[in-house]
Amino acid sequence: MASKNSSTFSVLGSDLAIRGDIKASADLHIDGNIEGDITCTSLVQGETSKVTGAVEAETARLAGTVEGSITARELVILKTAKITGDVFYDALTIEQGAQVEGRFAHRDPKKGAPAATPKVEGQAKPELQLAN
Repeated sequence: MASKNSSTFSVLGSDLAIRGDIKASADLHIDGNIEGDITCTSLVQGETSKVTGAVEAETARLAGTVEGSITARELVILKTAKITGDVFYDALTIEQGAQVEGRFAHRDPKKGAPAATPKVEGQAKPELQLAN
């Protein structure tokens, strides 16, 4: 893992397939196939990439296939993207032609949670609630 003060990034090439969760403090560029959850500061996904699992990032720029939920403060979905899953965002840009099957929920940027999440006194507040 890289220091948060450095401007390094990691690249997972198109010939790479990973099964397992990825956690990165550096910026991450993915062109390969990932089966597992991804947590990082900044994610750039190439057109040929496929992610099967949840994505959580401060900023994400998606151009490939994602099968799983996406949570990002700033999210850009490019026209080549194919997303199946719920999307939670603070700021969202979708290019014409992008395919998304799922629900969109705007998060409260101050709390980092969906805006519709009720507050319950005396209980820990869950990070994310999904309706069935």
